[in-house]
Amino acid sequence: MDFSDTPQEAEFRNKARAFLKANATPKSEAKLRKDEPEADLIKRAKAWQKLKADNGWACLHWPKEYGGQGATPMELIIWGQEEANYDVPIGPFAIGLGMCGPTVIAFAGEEQKKRYLPKMVTGEEIWCQLFSEPAGGSDVANLRTRAVKDGDDWVINGQKVWTSGAQFCDYGILLVRTDPSVPKHKGLTMFIVDMKAPGVEVKPIKQASGHSGFNEVYFTDVRIRDDHRLGGVGDGWKVSIVTLMNERLAVGSAGGPDAGELLALAQNVEVDDAPAIQNQAVRDRIASWYCEQSGLKFTKLRVQSALSRGGTPGPENSITKIVSANKLQGIGSFGMDLMDMGGILVDEQPMDGQFQAAWMSAPGYRIAGGTDEILRNIIAERVLQLPGDIRVDKNVPFSEVPQGGKS
Repeated sequence: MDFSDTPQEAEFRNKARAFLKANATPKSEAKLRKDEPEADLIKRAKAWQKLKADNGWACLHWPKEYGGQGATPMELIIWGQEEANYDVPIGPFAIGLGMCGPTVIAFAGEEQKKRYLPKMVTGEEIWCQLFSEPAGGSDVANLRTRAVKDGDDWVINGQKVWTSGAQFCDYGILLVRTDPSVPKHKGLTMFIVDMKAPGVEVKPIKQASGHSGFNEVYFTDVRIRDDHRLGGVGDGWKVSIVTLMNERLAVGSAGGPDAGELLALAQNVEVDDAPAIQNQAVRDRIASWYCEQSGLKFTKLRVQSALSRGGTPGPENSITKIVSANKLQGIGSFGMDLMDMGGILVDEQPMDGQFQAAWMSAPGYRIAGGTDEILRNIIAERVLQLPGDIRVDKNVPFSEVPQGGKS
């Protein structure tokens, strides 16, 4: 593996660093923004996205005709590496630009691409992804939200759940069932939906952390024009695979405290009347997570090397997500244990409550972008070529699949 920049990549990196240095604050110098009002976050995010777009740094890999720069995969990675060092609000756009945009590029008509993609790039409009449903579990194809054709429109009724950012989004990509008479993967269709359309109702879900980033979304006789369909009728599963692959790339590693933060904490709290770092069991745990951290780093660099040679990544993103999300949950729990009884408090704690936040958010990372079980199945079946799980509903029309314990 060669992790060095080529001369062209080094030049690109220097330009990216110069722009970021002139327009953003390094994380090491940034003020802590605890409990920032959502409206303020969205305002900052839109301003940063607009600034990037105006200077040619937004959606680098998108085609130029839709607002991108036609950059190489390596240039996109380099930009992400450099931007990660700065205190910039990119979260509200992660789903739209990382998942919805590539799907629109791949499947929308030209008129829709020109209408929606440039405003994604400039940050004027924010998008969400509407896949999961209350009765679907980890099986996206088990959805029940229906779309019925009515002239040039489709009429949508149903419910989605765990929709991140729906409360502030303008548009979304929506996967629905258009034909229940065929097996579940064959009767799906994808649409672009206006989140402000009549009949769309968003209800925030209160999380353990006190935040409400996830939502329930209800559709009651929502009308969508047929020209807002992504792909063919019944091709929704094929379209959704493109979205899901981009989702796993976009979700990637779970952010939060790592071995370095845990080491700093262990130097400032006590175990058995001595600094925790002097305890052999504590040192062993930190060393173990440091090894995992290093493994994740070099796994990402494998992706970087493959892209630099013009190849495509293998299963690395599934591996990265499984390991990083579980590591985050373990580090959060262990950090709270080191604080003893103070670990149950969020405010006025060492490291600004990072470990408490990690412990509460990690279960969400283990679900978003594919659960641990789904990702392990992908690795087992598609990489290791192990036998697949038995699927008794594989060739059964969806309308004949037992639902809710009834046959």
